[in-house]
Formats: sequence, structure tokens, C-alpha cells
Amino acid sequence: MTMGVLAPPAASAAARPDTVQQGLSALVHTDGLPAGLASVKDREGRTRTYTAGVGDLATGSVVPKDGQVRIGSNTKVFTAVVVLQLVGEGKIRLDATVDTYLPGLVRGKGIDGCRITVRQLLQQTSGLPNYTNYLGDDVRYFEPRELLDIALQHKADFAPGKKWEYSNTNYILAGLIVQKVTGRTLAEEMDQRVIKHIGLRHTYFPAPGDVTIREPHPKGYYRDSVGAPLRDVTEMDPSWGWAAGQMISTGSDLNRFFTALLAGRLLPAAQLAQMRTTVPAESTFGPGARYGLGIVSMPLPCGGVYWGHGGSFPGYETRGGATDDGRAANVAVTVQLTDEAARERVDSVVDRALCR
Repeated sequence: MTMGVLAPPAASAAARPDTVQQGLSALVHTDGLPAGLASVKDREGRTRTYTAGVGDLATGSVVPKDGQVRIGSNTKVFTAVVVLQLVGEGKIRLDATVDTYLPGLVRGKGIDGCRITVRQLLQQTSGLPNYTNYLGDDVRYFEPRELLDIALQHKADFAPGKKWEYSNTNYILAGLIVQKVTGRTLAEEMDQRVIKHIGLRHTYFPAPGDVTIREPHPKGYYRDSVGAPLRDVTEMDPSWGWAAGQMISTGSDLNRFFTALLAGRLLPAAQLAQMRTTVPAESTFGPGARYGLGIVSMPLPCGGVYWGHGGSFPGYETRGGATDDGRAANVAVTVQLTDEAARERVDSVVDRALCR
């Protein structure tokens, strides 16, 4: 933007439209989403938070700044970090088979835990069928083993290592391996190794039976079909997501997490390098996307990439990540998106935030 020579800097800054706010407002007004939230951190660590829309369609209440949301598959990055920390400690080997840690557990049609490695779980190259394709509308409490059993009723999608294909089942198994190796719950390991370690004060793994969101949050909504009314699905048992998608956080906490991860504060250099070794993942994440061990690299229109994951959970959609030079942004909307074009518009707000 050209700055007029007579305009004082403060006036010029005030007049300049904020592209992140514009993008967030457009998601609400054009796509008809109840609310949008964003948190953006620059290279110097300065953070700005944004909101648009309403936090509750019934009352018209304001959207809480930096409110908590269900972060869905961003949970996978947390799970992968715990696994890779255990790799660094010599307690798990990336190229050991699943049977090394869970002997005899993984058997099915074309499925054999003796042939699937821990690396293939984290990288989504195992060929395991995706259990969430077969859940239907059942949102009761699930034990992790139940989720695995649902997947094992179906045949393998492909032989281990032959393709890349997104499957939540991979992360259920990764979580079970963590529990077997440590003798503690996945939630306890995440809390000690990640959440408390880097001071994520608004992030947690809901306890069994906890259907609420603890802190200020916008309500989450779901639409059964195009044109159907939005219904409030804020309170829900998230156990069906477990290690693949159960967590709750805020945009600012996610920015802190991804920044700390890329800066080497969560993993030794060797394990971080393994995590960032990627394969093409465009079929799920779009043009230029590549999948590492639980983390995705996405190209930026201004050059370079950012590292994150994103999450889709009934009521909420989240997108964002961080760059190697310390920029970070996370955007959330309060409807789980099924329209690819709408997802791309959310991604574009992340791009605007990171390319400013």
C-alpha cells in the first residue's frame, strides 16, 4: 500500500484494513458461519487476536477472544511428539513393528501388526482402514480398543508402505503404544511432556465422560445437510477421537505449541528432523501439502511453507501452524466444514496472517 506523504504514520496504520479481520468477517457473512476466531503471532512474539460473528446463536453473545475450541486432528501432532520423545529416550523404535509393543493385537483382512511399523503409523502409510468411516452417529463413550476393533472389521486399504492415505486408526495405535511403553495414560503423558512443559495454560485432554469445554468458548454447530438448520453440538463425548482428535485448546496455545516444536523445545534435533521428513499428502490437505510424522507442511503464497496440521470435529474447524522464522497463526470457525471451497477460504485467512 502506498503511504500518502501528508498522512501521519498513526493515521495511516488506522486507515489500513486488516486483512485477517476482513477474511474472518467474510467467513461469517459470506459462508454463513456463526463465528470465527484467529490468533496471530509475529516474529517478535507480538500476538493479536480476532473474532467475528456471535458466540451463541440463541443469545447473540459475543465471541470470547481466544476462546477454547475442540481442535480435532491437531491432537495428532501432540501424540506424535510424545511418541518421538519416547524414541529419543530409546523406549520406542520408529522402524520397529506394532507387534513389538502390542503383540498379536493388530490382525485382520490383509492386516498384520508384524508388517506395520511405528513410522508408518505416524506418517499415515500403514494401509489401516479409517475407523471414523464406520462410526455413524454414535457419539457415546468409546474405549480406544473399541475404536481399533471397528477398524479391524474391515480389510486393509493397501499394503504397508505402498501409499499415503489418511487414517485416524494409525493414531489410536500410536496412543496405545505410548500407554503400553510408559504404563501411564496418554492424557497423563501429554500433560507432563508437552502441556505443562511449555506452559499451555488453556489446553487439555478431556477426562473420560467430560462432555464440556471448561473455559470461555463459542458454541459449536453442526448441519446435517445443505440447507438444514444449525444445531448446537458443543457438548459431546469426544472419546471417539482419542489420540487422533480429542483435545481442546485455543489459537494462542496452538501457536505457542507449534512455535516451540519448530524451535526444538519439545524434541531432540534427530527426532525433529524425522518428524519433518515428508511424503506428498495433496489428496487430503491440498496442493503442495506434505505429511511428516504427525505434522503437515503447507506452501505459502508469499514463499516458503508453514508447519501445522488442522482439525475437523463436529462443531469446530481449525487451521494454522507456524513458520521456521517464528510467525504463527491459527484460525477456528464454529461449524465443522464439509464444503471444500469453504475450507480453502479458511486456509486463505491463515495465508493472509502468515504472509502479512
